[in-house]
Order: sequence, then C-alpha cells, then structure tokens
Amino acid sequence: MDPFEELLRGVRADGGDLRRSEVIGTVECDRLAVYALVSGWVEVAGETARAGDVLVARGPFTLTGRAEVVTGTYDLTGAVASRLAAVLPEVLVSRGTEGCAEFYGTLDEESGVVADRLLDWIMVCGLRTWFDSEHRTGWFGALADDVAGPALRAMHADPARPWTLALLAREAKVSRTTLAGRFAKLVGTPPLTYLTEWRMALAADLLTDSTATVAAVAKRVGYADAFGFSAAFKRVHRVSPSEYRAGARVLSGDRQHARELVVH
Repeated sequence: MDPFEELLRGVRADGGDLRRSEVIGTVECDRLAVYALVSGWVEVAGETARAGDVLVARGPFTLTGRAEVVTGTYDLTGAVASRLAAVLPEVLVSRGTEGCAEFYGTLDEESGVVADRLLDWIMVCGLRTWFDSEHRTGWFGALADDVAGPALRAMHADPARPWTLALLAREAKVSRTTLAGRFAKLVGTPPLTYLTEWRMALAADLLTDSTATVAAVAKRVGYADAFGFSAAFKRVHRVSPSEYRAGARVLSGDRQHARELVVH
C-alpha cells in the first residue's frame, strides 16, 4: 500500500458540515478544520493561506482574515485515523495551483454524503500536495529511511506475523542494534513497541467497524488467544476490547442522533 494511502486509511468525513462562507475578523474552532480559499486570505499561527490554497488546522485554534472559503471539520476519533493527527503540525498550508480558487468557487453548498465526500477530496488533495513538498514527520517520514522504512513497511504489510527484532532487522538488512537505535530516533518508540501500538490501533478500528468476535480480531492482529490480546489492548487503550466496542457504538449512535436533529 502507498504510504500516503495508508496514512489516510479510515479517515472519512462523517457530518463534516461542508459549507461556503466568509471569514471576516476572527474565527475559533476546536476540531481539525479544512479551509479551501476561494478569495482573500486567512492567517493562523504564523501561517498565511491565500486564494487557491488549502489550510488544515488542528484545534483549538484562532484564525483571522478576510476571505471567502469552503470549509469543513473532521473528528479523528478512530484509532488508525488518529495516526494522521500524530504526523500533522498544528497548522499547515498546502499551496494551490492555477485554477484551484476558481474550482473551489464552483462548489455549491451540499449536505450529507455528497458534502462529506467533497470534503474528503479537498482534504486528500491538500495533504497530498503538502506531503509531496517534503513535509514528512514521525513514522510517516521514517518510511523513507533506508533502515526504519523497510521495518515499518513489513509491520504494516503483515501485522499478524510473529515479528521479532531479529526478523525486522533482516528486513532492513542491518543489525538488531542498528535498527533499534535508528528506529527509535526517527519514530520515537522501539520497533516492537511500535508494532504493539499499530496492532492495537488496527484492532480498535476492527472492533468499531466490524462484527468480528474479540477472538477473531485477536488473530487478525497477531495474537493466538483472546486473553493475551485483551491484556495488551487494555494496556494501550485503558479499557477492554468489549468495553471499547460498547463505547464506540454509543458514540456512533450519539452522532447519528445529532445529524438527524440537524436534518429535521
């Protein structure tokens, strides 16, 4: 899988409230927000976006300016989706190309699924341009490294494999000591710690988005039995897999109710 596609896996707007509006003066927001500028300018945390640019900011933040914008918000609550927030700065500006501002200006206000998919398109295009401009940080940036990259890609491609430091070092064609030091320096955690966190992120999303049993989820992320998996899951997420699934369903129901209230 392309690293960028992997980064965005599971990130989808759901009631993102895409709308065309004006920014005059100061605006405050406490969620991840996307602004595609039709005209004018906006500034936040020392970054300035102008017509044709896309600004992505993680809340809470205060934005000032005078512009016409197409905007929407994201709630990155999924465990895998939250990995996107982990590699984004507080604010980024993705520079537009010729014709971007005019295109944004053609987007009429939509609602429901259509609005969410338009917001996804703006978000993905903006992030792709920004990351392609060599803005690579954290584990995503480490994917390009000759040592950490092969180990990361191996874990992502087959998280259920019983990886050891020796096996990962073999993938990277370096010694275990070299891999451990380089990986920790670039990613911020040792390889096997990262593997556990990645497995638990995948497991959390499987518990949220599927009807698979806890035992089935455990096998999909590399655990032979549900007991060992549950203990690891609770260490990372502070709740058991069953409790996590129940909480996710309640949250999903609350969001659906909120959307129904807005529609009616």
